[in-house]
Amino acid sequence: MLQKLKMKWIRWGVLLVLAIGIKILSLSPAWVEEYYTYGIYPLITIVLRRLLGWLPFSAGDILYTVAIVWAIYKIVTVIKHAKAQKYSRLYMLRATRRAGFILLVLYVLFYSLWGLNYSRKGIASQLGLKEQQYSVNDLDTLVYLLRNRVNEHAPLLTPAIRDSFQTKKNLFSNAALLYKIAAAKYPFLDYKGYSVKPSLFSYLGNYMGFQGYYNPFTGEAQVNTTIPPCVEPFVASHEIAHQLGYAKESEANFVGFLACRLHPSVNFRYSVYFDMYHYAIRELAYVDSVKAEAYDSTLHIQVKKDKADYTAFYRKYRNPIEPYIDKFYGYFLKANNQPKGKQSYNDVVIWLIAYYKKYGKEAI
Repeated sequence: MLQKLKMKWIRWGVLLVLAIGIKILSLSPAWVEEYYTYGIYPLITIVLRRLLGWLPFSAGDILYTVAIVWAIYKIVTVIKHAKAQKYSRLYMLRATRRAGFILLVLYVLFYSLWGLNYSRKGIASQLGLKEQQYSVNDLDTLVYLLRNRVNEHAPLLTPAIRDSFQTKKNLFSNAALLYKIAAAKYPFLDYKGYSVKPSLFSYLGNYMGFQGYYNPFTGEAQVNTTIPPCVEPFVASHEIAHQLGYAKESEANFVGFLACRLHPSVNFRYSVYFDMYHYAIRELAYVDSVKAEAYDSTLHIQVKKDKADYTAFYRKYRNPIEPYIDKFYGYFLKANNQPKGKQSYNDVVIWLIAYYKKYGKEAI
């Protein structure tokens, strides 16, 4: 009995030391960038992708399913005990302790396997960009450039080209290819160990409001394959950016932009400009809705159709639970160095403006 108790305290002690150590290390972005993001993390992610990437289904989604079923079972068991008045103060204390232990294990695993990337120096240091406030004129210039780019690509995107990516294997393999192409210009975007898969929760994801996600426990990138085809290529590239260690949503968006604009397929180039225009015009609408509407009125007919389809798709799946999920996810982002919560996705606008100011408007 004493030996058992001793082992329990040792396990708790080890976990607490690891959790505290992770928190201390996260306070040094330079250390995280050099020793974790480009030291330990590549080994972790390559092993996970090589181990599970060959599977035609998402092992991570199955893992989540099992975990959710197990958690529900445990909660139901506690409720049954409570109704039958079989619980005691000691029982509840043990149940709370077990839950705390599991949460601590998940915390250590999450930040060890991927989460420390939230604290890295990131794309700003790699490209020498400055994160700073932009003016309305800066934003107007960006919207103008993105409107022109998406309009240029729209007539080139024939139904045959778009249909060629309806096969998800083709879509995902091309998403992986785009990072190999991008690595010639940006060596830090080199991608090895392809592991992008359709989410088993795609239809459920429509009600929860997600387009894709990265599973840090299995190294897999999941894409919701029921979303409109105009955004699928960019979503796939965004999730690969997470695999490369760009944890913050704005940086994953910007890295996706850097990669997609270099892809030989117009499908990927159109998708990224469609998505970037969406973020930029939304920011402009906050400060000048009249000008934003004027830009929208000058979009190519294909872009207008895709915008209408995109809006109709998400209106179809609106439900009373989604706002609560958004709120919870927003808290998660805020807890991980993204103080704007879900609005952090829109911060890609900051990087796009900083990028064209440094490299010229033709860089957009």
